[in-house]
Amino acid sequence: MSEHRRKPPQPQGGGRAAARRGQSGSSSGRRAAPRGATGSPSDSYGSGSHGSGGEEHTYGSRAEARRAAQRGGGRRAGAAGPGRGGGRGAPPGKKRIIDYPRHDKDGWRRWTPSWRLVSGLCLALFGSMVAVAGIGYAMVSVPSEENAMALSENNVYYWADGTQMVATGSGQNRQNVTIDRIPAAMQWAVISAENKSFYDDSGIDPMGIARALGNMATGGNTQGGSTITQQFVKNTYLSQEQTVSRKFKEMFISIKVGTKLSKKQILQGYLNTSYYGRGAYGIQAAAQTYYGKDAVDLTPSECAFLAALLKGPTYYDPAGNQNLDSSATPEKNRERSEERWSWILEQMHADEHLSDADYQKATKKYPEPQGRKAVKGMTGQVSYLVDTAKRYVLKNSDITEAQFDQGGYQIYTTFEKDKVEALAKAVQKVEKEKLDPKKREEDRHVQFGAASVKPNDGAIVALYGGAGFENGHFNNNADTSGVPVGSTWKPFVLAAAMQHGTYKTNGVGVSPLSKYNGNDHLQIRENDGSLVLKKDNTPFFQENETDYKWGYITLHKAMEQSVNTPFVQLGMDVGMKKVAEVAEKSGILKESFSGQLNASFALGTSTPSAIRMADAYATFAASGKQADPYSVTAVKHKGTELPGFEKPRVKLAMPENVAHNVTEVLENVIANGTGYKAQGLGRAAAGKTGTTDENKSAWWVGYTQQLATSVAMFREDPKDHRLLSMNGTAGEESIHGGDVPTQIWTEYMKAALKGEDDPGFPKAEKIGEIADGIGAPSPTPTATETEEEEEKETPTAPASPTETETTPPPPTNTATCGPFDFNCEGDGEEETGGTDNGGTDNGGTDGGATSSPDPTSSSDTGNSRGNGNGGNTLFGGSTG
Repeated sequence: MSEHRRKPPQPQGGGRAAARRGQSGSSSGRRAAPRGATGSPSDSYGSGSHGSGGEEHTYGSRAEARRAAQRGGGRRAGAAGPGRGGGRGAPPGKKRIIDYPRHDKDGWRRWTPSWRLVSGLCLALFGSMVAVAGIGYAMVSVPSEENAMALSENNVYYWADGTQMVATGSGQNRQNVTIDRIPAAMQWAVISAENKSFYDDSGIDPMGIARALGNMATGGNTQGGSTITQQFVKNTYLSQEQTVSRKFKEMFISIKVGTKLSKKQILQGYLNTSYYGRGAYGIQAAAQTYYGKDAVDLTPSECAFLAALLKGPTYYDPAGNQNLDSSATPEKNRERSEERWSWILEQMHADEHLSDADYQKATKKYPEPQGRKAVKGMTGQVSYLVDTAKRYVLKNSDITEAQFDQGGYQIYTTFEKDKVEALAKAVQKVEKEKLDPKKREEDRHVQFGAASVKPNDGAIVALYGGAGFENGHFNNNADTSGVPVGSTWKPFVLAAAMQHGTYKTNGVGVSPLSKYNGNDHLQIRENDGSLVLKKDNTPFFQENETDYKWGYITLHKAMEQSVNTPFVQLGMDVGMKKVAEVAEKSGILKESFSGQLNASFALGTSTPSAIRMADAYATFAASGKQADPYSVTAVKHKGTELPGFEKPRVKLAMPENVAHNVTEVLENVIANGTGYKAQGLGRAAAGKTGTTDENKSAWWVGYTQQLATSVAMFREDPKDHRLLSMNGTAGEESIHGGDVPTQIWTEYMKAALKGEDDPGFPKAEKIGEIADGIGAPSPTPTATETEEEEEKETPTAPASPTETETTPPPPTNTATCGPFDFNCEGDGEEETGGTDNGGTDNGGTDGGATSSPDPTSSSDTGNSRGNGNGGNTLFGGSTG
């Protein structure tokens, strides 16, 4: 036996070594011959030659050698066991159920599944789905009764003391009717609009369900994907929650319902359980609510209108529903309603469910529905209390309006019955004394809105929303945007100056003893000294209500007499963004700000609600601490308390001493200024008057430590909801915030605080540095001291109305006279301005935005309620 035969077995392996061994005998290639290729003993891995007795192969390239090595390795691996090595292996000794990776393929083909494997897996998956569907179908049964949500119940509202306020809801606004009492036009209207294949389909829309499930998985819109049968099942047997499990139940129950009930029965059930808005469930209730007739008497045109509501009554009821969404204005809703009404009639005609003649007749005129009506118990201020609480519930929960109106909820509110009644009596008393719509045209269409909030808490204890639903007044004036607040905005300007300073103080706060030019028709300047320009590039002049020459007066005095020009220039010096920031932190919603932060922004072109204004002034009363207003403390459903109604968190909106100094200044507005009629309260109080351009609105917002209350007064055109001038109202040349609104506030607060202590306000410490406006005369060494003394010596009671009318302060000479030296004679000019009828606004400067660099943002802002600036929304802003 040769030495070669006795050689031990070579290591089994593939890779580069195998390639080198496989190349022994190769006579070509780009590399030198591998070891053993010459046949000499020195070239072999042992002492013998490997060249004899072996199979010889010639490879033309290194790639071929590598593939050959892989095949060789695969064969050796195959001998050891299936799946080893990198190449094709020998057929496994025991046949595999799933041949993957494929044993008889090379490279990428080895990892590509065969058609048999793919088809087998598909069949298995399909079979599993069929099995799951079969099990689900067998396990899910049609409920024997309608779910509780489909049954009519009332919602019960409670006062703050736990006693019942009112029980209201859909409990008495639903009546089922049989299919023969539902017009064919109504039946075909919903079929043409929502489910054309209703009479032919199985009751489910698989693709629609798949889309809905996909949307749920991705967090998108969960609506859609429902046939009429599915919607009937959802309305009748299931909850309204949007979950995967509910969607599967809906699908299986819909299939079973489709086999048990006829299409007519399903359609009848759907039309009797659907929500049409205004608390109306079912076609009969909808017909009575919108047209005051039975369903059987509806015309095809009216049927198309009601079918359009099923798309979403919040957005398709032409009466509007800004209570839930500020975009649901009467104008926009009317446009949407008409468009869908017309489209539904067109579809009915195209589907041959409406003849040519009937189509022409139906489309001739839009079927105008009736206006909203008060439901039982929803009278007086209760209607607005319920409206406010309902909006709060919907905003702070996942409950839909349709679910809520189905009833079954217990709502515990913050409203205190005695205070609500006191506020309504105060409005009615002053209204009766001052207004006579039969005698004066200017007294017609006058409205009031008011709200009362607890400082350091945010609870809304009372509000006045209007004349009541029963009198056709459905807009909640306490929680509506669109009425400019005028000079009641000035305290935010002063607070911003005290907290942030001006561009001249490098962040150091400004003292209220700083002097600014209070003269009328004043040019306003930017921080760089350049003039503020209007759109036409001409200089902007800020006006006061009269041309009285105040000269340079302190901010303290300017607030007292509500002089416009100092606060417009102060706002520019501080920066209107800082003013807006302070207002927002105090509780004003950003959505109610006027469109541009221009010069007039300082004078109250913004339109927050009465609730938000009361809440913002409550921040001053609470030493700078702010809590969002709330009207609901708890909501229960079927005995279970729902989450999301915890008391809002109290947060610091501004430094304590800033709030205390604002309060001190506003106390003087009552003691010596435009709000002197509030002295009738007989206790420590602070507040500010507000009157807007053209006398379109008048405000008084005032507070004690226990309550902050705002009162708004305005006239509104009932046709287009635009604000009208109140010049001549109540027989006065003009109405100001210090007149009727202040009287209402005083009457209410006297009753609301009866028996309460009078704790006064915390003492204000000296704040900031004196930073006079541009052009102010240089102070003498004792100027500050003299000023402080003069402020202290100011009389605590103002002149009587008669004295104010007949003896106005003489003109001020800015060069030689002190601001309060009434015996000083100026340049000899005789001034007669500075008073208003009744003396309510000494100096006549309780004005709002009189002109603006951007005319569109001053003259148009707030002239129309419900259009722009948020409309009628939750507490005067958006439901986000």
